[in-house]
Amino acid sequence: AWYVPCLASLETLQELCRKENLTCKSIGITNRSLKSYEVEYLCDYKVEEGKAYYLVKWKGWPESSNTWEPPKHLNCPLLIQNFLRDRNEYLSRGREGKAMKVRNHVKTLKPAIADYIVKKAKQRIALQRWKEELNRKKNHKAMILVENTVDLEGPPLDFYYINEYKPAPGINVLNGITTGCECADCPAEKCCPKEAGFILAYNKRKKLKIQPGLPIYECNSYCRCGPDCPNRIVQKGTPYSLCIFRTNNGRGWGVKTLQKIKTNSFVMEYVGEVITSEEAERRGQLYDNQGNTYLFDLDYDSDEFTVDAARYGNVSHFVNHSCDPNLQVFNVFIDNLDLRLPRIALFSTRTIKAGEELTFDYQMKGSIDLTSDSAEGLSPSKKRIRTVCKCGAVCCRGYLN
Repeated sequence: AWYVPCLASLETLQELCRKENLTCKSIGITNRSLKSYEVEYLCDYKVEEGKAYYLVKWKGWPESSNTWEPPKHLNCPLLIQNFLRDRNEYLSRGREGKAMKVRNHVKTLKPAIADYIVKKAKQRIALQRWKEELNRKKNHKAMILVENTVDLEGPPLDFYYINEYKPAPGINVLNGITTGCECADCPAEKCCPKEAGFILAYNKRKKLKIQPGLPIYECNSYCRCGPDCPNRIVQKGTPYSLCIFRTNNGRGWGVKTLQKIKTNSFVMEYVGEVITSEEAERRGQLYDNQGNTYLFDLDYDSDEFTVDAARYGNVSHFVNHSCDPNLQVFNVFIDNLDLRLPRIALFSTRTIKAGEELTFDYQMKGSIDLTSDSAEGLSPSKKRIRTVCKCGAVCCRGYLN
């Protein structure tokens, strides 16, 4: 049998069930709830004959079923609060949407204000669902929040959350490692980093102690040590609650921390599709025309592969560039010792306060974006479009590439 995924939203399916008087437990429509009414959001407001009314969108019902209700019929103080805040926000921005008087002494909002309020309500619902989806899919304990107080932009339509590399066909990101350290208490003389010819990357406080450019070798799934091993940091995922937020200076989405982060702490891993450098060059031309930057070269040992986080990625997809960043890139090897395919980890370069935006330099080693010097040596067909930098740092270079 052929199975086609349903493209209709949950609300649309619920509305169809109610319209046709059908029940469907899988989408929450039962005999008891078929005729139930729950306020989804408030659409409009008016005062008629001295009495106030809100236009109500009922959850799971089509907009044709919207009704005007007095406040005493509504048990939704938060939705009323959101309605009033959105109305005041619109008025404070333009002042063109003042309440106007019409005949029969009726006060009503201008259509532009009501339209804005409905769009904000729908955006709020969409962002809440996106936040719930992100937190369902993540594999670490810390929370992911979503916030947009800047514009009406909703969740990205073509982005899929993943927790680890998604290799393109023919690329193996696991080389079948079958051995690990025998340490009873890492680090020991023959622990993983020393076996690879490097020092342990972390100190006793589990903070980074090596210089940028040096690799990190963590204990793997075959090691004798347990989950509390001090050499298992990146593989546990981000320990900090983070917020994807809408920036107010034209940089799109960004990421800020909700907790204080100490210097040299692991913050997050950069993941996406693993593709060949040839495919990355092709996609890079397209992304440059769109003004996007999601390609990250895995050039620790060679430049055969690139990570593309444009469609598949985690929170790092939304981290913006800065010429004065607070995150630094490190190459990590755990269950794959192939030097061509390191994992990419972002560590703090200084203490980061709660509420501060997280950034890294897109021109750090590993980034596919080319400096102006290297771009001069390319053939005309391969020269990249220069993207203006909006990081606002005192030392800003002016361009992302």
